[in-house]
Amino acid sequence: MKNGHRQLSSPPRFGDILSSMNGLPDALAVLSAMITPAVLISGCGSLIMATSGRLNRAVDRTREISRRFAELAQTASAEEAIEPERKMLFSQLHFSTNRSRMLQRALSRLYWALGLFVATSVAIGIVAVSSRQYAWIPLVFGLAGAGLLLYASMLLVRESRVALAALDAEMDFVWQLGRSHATPELLELHRRRR
Repeated sequence: MKNGHRQLSSPPRFGDILSSMNGLPDALAVLSAMITPAVLISGCGSLIMATSGRLNRAVDRTREISRRFAELAQTASAEEAIEPERKMLFSQLHFSTNRSRMLQRALSRLYWALGLFVATSVAIGIVAVSSRQYAWIPLVFGLAGAGLLLYASMLLVRESRVALAALDAEMDFVWQLGRSHATPELLELHRRRR
């Protein structure tokens, strides 16, 4: 207060406002860059959940086939009636085992990719507050995570082809078995429908 009058503060100038906000775009850019890997993290999480479910089903199927195969192994091996089923079960056991191994490898790669995407996000934040000379670190993490995600996706495509081949082989066996046990009327009905 000068001379008993209250001094009014002058309104901020536009230039002062802009200069105080200079750090804001940089902070927003860093935050945006740190959040970008979150999309990939979310995608990896979804793939991990789906792959875990597929792996559980493949393992259950392997156990089911193994039990049935063991039951057949205990019966007389001279029975010709069970030999086709034994061959089919052995083939299914092979398919199911391969699927389980591929799914486990894919799941492992997805977990590694997830970890690398989280590391990318953290590294972006650390590089932003420290020296920019290490800006290559988040790039390496991000590229490694994307590479693992691609590899896991290729494994999942291969696994789905093995699953389809296993299903086709089992359906062929069921059709052959059905034809051998079907009545002539059912066979004729099926022939007309085709």
